[in-house]
Amino acid sequence: MDKANPLSTPMVVRSLNVDKDPFRPCEDNEEVLGPEIPYLSAIGALMYLTNCTRPDISFAVNLLARFSSAPTKRHWNGIKHVLRYLRGTVDLGLYYPNDSKEGLVGYADAGYLSDPHKARSQTGYVFMNGGTAISWRSQKQTLVATSSNHAEVIALHEASRECIWLRSMTQLILTSCGLEKEGLPTPIYEDNAACVSQMKEGYIKSDRTKHIPPRFFSYTQELIKDNHVEMRYVQSSNNSADLFTKALPTSIFRKHVHNIGMRHVQTT
Repeated sequence: MDKANPLSTPMVVRSLNVDKDPFRPCEDNEEVLGPEIPYLSAIGALMYLTNCTRPDISFAVNLLARFSSAPTKRHWNGIKHVLRYLRGTVDLGLYYPNDSKEGLVGYADAGYLSDPHKARSQTGYVFMNGGTAISWRSQKQTLVATSSNHAEVIALHEASRECIWLRSMTQLILTSCGLEKEGLPTPIYEDNAACVSQMKEGYIKSDRTKHIPPRFFSYTQELIKDNHVEMRYVQSSNNSADLFTKALPTSIFRKHVHNIGMRHVQTT
């Protein structure tokens, strides 16, 4: 792929038509790729890159990794699309400034029915310290969410668990360095206003929430009560976790990539 033309995003915007979705599972009339095509090797290399320094390809890699057992030519084209994007952004990486005063901040989001073939939604979150991402995840939810609110609550639950671990690690580092601990709660931004309101006010059984297990509310609400986490609303256009739940147009994709602290290396 060294001589391939670079692309501006790691994957194409998916079709709303399930039958025309290029990322649908292998069909009966399709041929599965043989061992001569290094699909698994490519997925392994991309997953290593995703986990270490390139959160911008997390959703695309997570999506393509689902077809490792029966990849087709469509999925292999998706791999090549990611590689062509990386070809044009070899100098893009996470930049951690020395003079930043920003503390730990989180963004959470869910892509409802992101996998329409299995009726699964997508969890995405990112935590930043100093204005740059330090922890992120893009993962298909294990439960079938019966509404967009249900999917968002699950995503917030997962983000809250990660937040507590990051807070404990931060406090440990501050203590070992002889610095003062941070007593303020960690803000987690979410673009679903109803979900944020439910988390703040407490679980109320109603027609809109009775299908959601209370445990997804209880844990996060306990963290809010103990002043560990603070839920805040943010517009979808400013929610950086969108990067981890869906394929985005080029302009929005680049905006979120910049917002999580990724920069092009200045070369002379």
